[in-house]
Amino acid sequence: MELFYKFFENFWHFSTLISFFIIFGLIVAGVLKQIIPDGFIQKHMGKNSSNSIFKSALIGIPLPLCSCSVIPFASSLKKSGASKSALQTFLISTPITGVDSIMATFGAFGWFFTIYRVIASVFISILAGFLSMIFIKEDSKASNMNWSTTKPTILKNSQPIDKNTSFLNRVFEHAFNQLFSSIAKPLLIGILLGSILSSLIPADMTALLSDNLIVSYIFVLLMSMPLYVCAIASIPIGITLILTGFSPGAAFVFLTAGPATSIVSITVVGKILGKKSLIIYLGSIIFGTMLFAYIMDTAFIDLLADVQKSVHHKDDASLLEIASTVAMFFLFYKYIFASKAKQSCCL
Repeated sequence: MELFYKFFENFWHFSTLISFFIIFGLIVAGVLKQIIPDGFIQKHMGKNSSNSIFKSALIGIPLPLCSCSVIPFASSLKKSGASKSALQTFLISTPITGVDSIMATFGAFGWFFTIYRVIASVFISILAGFLSMIFIKEDSKASNMNWSTTKPTILKNSQPIDKNTSFLNRVFEHAFNQLFSSIAKPLLIGILLGSILSSLIPADMTALLSDNLIVSYIFVLLMSMPLYVCAIASIPIGITLILTGFSPGAAFVFLTAGPATSIVSITVVGKILGKKSLIIYLGSIIFGTMLFAYIMDTAFIDLLADVQKSVHHKDDASLLEIASTVAMFFLFYKYIFASKAKQSCCL
């Protein structure tokens, strides 16, 4: 009975910690979708140059494309003529961050961890882009693509939104019917998995791993690779790592490497960009995340106090947090359970 109580306590804690920031982030993402032209991304990713690499890293930060949706998006960009170096950068930067993920990270881990995560993802993605530009020969046809005639890229699961509807309706349509519906299931699984692990793993069990930072990073990397988690869904598991004794750097490794190094992502990246690109992709992520994690745990100990405080904070949730959590639970029901029931009735 005590175990069930602990599970539900952790489930509620994780949910209230991130629900408001996820919903707010999705709405901001919906606004960005209406502001940014459809062909903007393709236009700035065609050339195999340092300029395209930097643009790809910066463009990838606010876009709410998780590991579930960035792959088909990148595949379409590749067919449209995007350079491999720009795609390398985009594939790493985009699923790690995203405006919805940034907001949720802030809610769970505080301002310093969030800013550090964004900066680190930019550096890691740029590193991969430059290595790709140096070691991989580009197809000249792709680099010389006429971007003025390139059709906008549309996600496979994305439904067109009627431009005649109001701005607010288009924002909410994109934020929830398109974005949240695609992350609802992995997010719920992430919260459930984090709650189960927090309830079952004793706090002192990870003492051996926590005493050796590099070993703990390797352990977290190996744990993250089989899991197909998006940036938001990885946050509850990152919280669990800290609650069970891992360092903030180890949580950073999971949050950064997890969304980009799943078996599914690795397989598809190898197919889209080739074996050499895959080696650069994985090497940049593994080296970059471990380097930045070690710097985090050794050079910024004082600034990490807000991470520990935020994660362990279990005071009564505010009315705003409760309302946001109830809204998130309703969205889970609508996009997971109600949609399945509707599909069953139609069969």
